[in-house]
Amino acid sequence: MTRLEEIVSQLERGEAPLEQSVALFEEGTRLIQSCSKLLDSAEQKVLKLSKGPDGEPVGELFADGEE
Repeated sequence: MTRLEEIVSQLERGEAPLEQSVALFEEGTRLIQSCSKLLDSAEQKVLKLSKGPDGEPVGELFADGEE
């Protein structure tokens, strides 16, 4: 994320030559894809905790669309 923020900052300043700007944009795109994959993976591991019949916590996978 830190590198992505640096790239955005550099591109927003508009001081980089076109070739470097394109390279930064491509690097940023790759970083976004990587972060998205990590986030998707983390979301699949999230457990929803609820109280079981005996009062103890019960974990179940958090389904899409639930809050």
